[in-house]
Amino acid sequence: MNTARTDALGQLLLRLTLGGLLLVHGLWKVFNGADGIYRMVGAAGLPTAIGHLVYVGEVLAPVLVLVGLFTRPAALVIAFHMVVALLLAHTSQFFTLSKSGGWALELQAFFLLSALVIALQGAGPLRVGRPATRWWQ
Repeated sequence: MNTARTDALGQLLLRLTLGGLLLVHGLWKVFNGADGIYRMVGAAGLPTAIGHLVYVGEVLAPVLVLVGLFTRPAALVIAFHMVVALLLAHTSQFFTLSKSGGWALELQAFFLLSALVIALQGAGPLRVGRPATRWWQ
């Protein structure tokens, strides 16, 4: 089997999975509003306008990751977004299990760790914006 080809497909699959799954969360907020986010941000003592950044972390950055454009910075935005989400919304769940026995934060952990892997590896060759010599790919 061609290692370069399987590596490229693996990078693409990871990008599609992270970008696609997180984009669904963002699109839900686009169509239904992010009032809960604004309340959470305000309750943390931050200006509620910061809540608008949820659209950067859950819509813009995932789209960039999906297509492989400015992939590393977009993945870092997602990772930062997930750290903020964990601190604002999920601190009570750090040491809890779900009803099915898994870690209550496994989805958030997947988003965070996948974003870090993509930030370290880049988009791979199957992307928009070639050549591969750019640091932001």
